[in-house]
Amino acid sequence: MLDDSKIIQQRDPQQALEVAANQWQQAAAKVEIYNAAHDHRKINNVVVAGMGGSALAALLVKNWLEPVLGVSIEVCRTYELPGYVGHNTLVIASSYSGNTEETLSCYQQAMSSGAPVAVIASGGKLLEDAQAQDVCNAVLPSGMQPRMTTLYGVRAVLKMLSHFGVCSEDYYNQVASYSDWLQAESRQWLASVPTEQNAAKQIALSSVGKTAIFYAGHIMAPVAYKWKISWNENAKNVAFCNELPEFNHNEFMGWASHPVEKPFAVFDLVSQFEHERIKKRFVASERLLSGKRPKANVVSLQGDTVLAQMLWASVLADFASIYTAILNGINPTPVELIEKLKAVLAED
Repeated sequence: MLDDSKIIQQRDPQQALEVAANQWQQAAAKVEIYNAAHDHRKINNVVVAGMGGSALAALLVKNWLEPVLGVSIEVCRTYELPGYVGHNTLVIASSYSGNTEETLSCYQQAMSSGAPVAVIASGGKLLEDAQAQDVCNAVLPSGMQPRMTTLYGVRAVLKMLSHFGVCSEDYYNQVASYSDWLQAESRQWLASVPTEQNAAKQIALSSVGKTAIFYAGHIMAPVAYKWKISWNENAKNVAFCNELPEFNHNEFMGWASHPVEKPFAVFDLVSQFEHERIKKRFVASERLLSGKRPKANVVSLQGDTVLAQMLWASVLADFASIYTAILNGINPTPVELIEKLKAVLAED
């Protein structure tokens, strides 16, 4: 089925596969900062307020730069900012649509807190308010599904952090350095590449009809979250994720007994950059859970750095989940139920 171009065209009418194939361009997209003036105060910590894909970009940056940054980054995925936000906290309100109600709530609180505030959006009320209030902002290209703009989001967060002196602009430039490599890697996953040579199609076939569960180590935990998001929104499939070593302290035991029937597809997203003990835990967990859960599909993340592997895995997640949607007979692009929920919440 996945090698039948007619079926792909029928089930992917909005060309999600083409969007995935062009994500490498996002890695080199230029991010402009508007209303750029700020008072150069010292930043002691950073809070990024965002949901879903907007939060994901910040989580990737946080885990990538965690070993080298002199300040902490917290990703706030709710309606209220942490109580410590104040004069020396940089608050970045990030919402691709610009209309995410949780992020708008945090933005309003940030504007009253005395903290320096920045906005990342493609439009909507958030960007409108930022421009009207002369708040520092970065404008993302519009017209896409937020989950398909991960690399834009990573670039924008890094640009904003460097603008406020939190990190060097070199990190922003490093993302662009992988653009051509990502293009070459993405060619392996195109619809024209047959299943026997296409890892993305093979992953889809391994997961179809099952609940996918994605595991990663601490560094790549946001990557597992990205795969979960992609399966939820592209494939319209229930999916879950967790990270090691935390997994071994609770969920690991959950596989030992019930439910007896386990219609799951397990994926270990493994990076050589994880702590040696985490790598050992992956191997030991698979051995001890043999016969108690489905055998894990090991996805060895490719790339010569942590960043490269994060970007590579993010693009692969979209390809594989779109192929899963096609196998499910589902259009991967629209998220109608989310839109219905927003409409219900907007009612008086």
